[in-house]
Amino acid sequence: MSTTTPSPAVDIARRVTQHKLFWPVVALLVLLVAAGVRSPGFLSVTVQDGHLFGQVIDIMRGAATPLLLALGMALVIATGGIDLSVGAVMAISLAVSLEYLDASSSAGEPATAVVAVALGVAVALVLGLFNGFMVTVLGIQPFIATMILMVAGRGIAMLITKGQITTVTAPPFKHIGSGFFLGLPMPVIIAAVAFVVVVLVVRRTALGMLLESIGINREASRLAGVQARNVTWFAYAVSGLLAGLAGLVYGAPTMAADANNIGLMKEMDAIMCVVLGGTSLAGGKFYMGGTVVGALILTTIERVVIIFHIPSQLTPLFKAVVIIAVCIAQSPVLLQKINMSRLRRASRRQAEIANQEVPA
Repeated sequence: MSTTTPSPAVDIARRVTQHKLFWPVVALLVLLVAAGVRSPGFLSVTVQDGHLFGQVIDIMRGAATPLLLALGMALVIATGGIDLSVGAVMAISLAVSLEYLDASSSAGEPATAVVAVALGVAVALVLGLFNGFMVTVLGIQPFIATMILMVAGRGIAMLITKGQITTVTAPPFKHIGSGFFLGLPMPVIIAAVAFVVVVLVVRRTALGMLLESIGINREASRLAGVQARNVTWFAYAVSGLLAGLAGLVYGAPTMAADANNIGLMKEMDAIMCVVLGGTSLAGGKFYMGGTVVGALILTTIERVVIIFHIPSQLTPLFKAVVIIAVCIAQSPVLLQKINMSRLRRASRRQAEIANQEVPA
């Protein structure tokens, strides 16, 4: 009696299709190809004055803000929490930076822009620490704790800007959102650096494992010696810091702080990026690479809607259909059924081979 073993090619194909990133990447490629077919120049990239331009570059630029938000959100979700305040933190961070520039007599100086950025990010870090304090020290549920700042944050931003749209003229600050470095838009560079730093911190140290252990079973991780309070607090601090940076990147091109609209509903985009990347909202295992793909999918959907001339009132429906399709393809239940079906087919093939080899 002999058994059949899958060929290396079949084994590799199976592992690829079962990878968490497979269906998100497929969805992204389908969207890009569909847009390329609809608009032949969609995938072309040109070089002007040493800078890269094109629809693909614009997608990368647009994905920078949701990616920055989603990186911090992924860490928070890994602990079993949620951060609904990232949009409000964006508004507060930008308001602080632009108010400082507006009050400065040297807004056009690079040093002044650096101080403005540092102030905005520092305030965002403090807000992240506040969320962490509410969740870890006071024991308030993450949904409620971060919703407090989500609601109050708009009012704080309005107080900072005195209810007005603060506008300034500061070329060094504007460079953060509309400048270029090594041919790529600055938002792409900033998001890439943030991604690398976060990945190094959570994957090259034990921090990532600690985050996941807290999300899987907080009490068991505590009994095992994990400082769950400090690790969770750190996750909320990082989420706040990255949200503040996202606010600066988002508002720098226009150099205008509109407290009512900056970051509005961006927390939903961040959560969708994380989920599209394969991270479960129940906490535990998280995927940084998948978060990048999720941000690219979300931004590509918004660009494809324009390419296909889909009415604005149907845009949310189109986005929902794509997101639902990706989530269904990633469903553990569906993947388990597919694996069971493969095992049954393999068992039937082995039984047929065994029956053929039995002498009459």
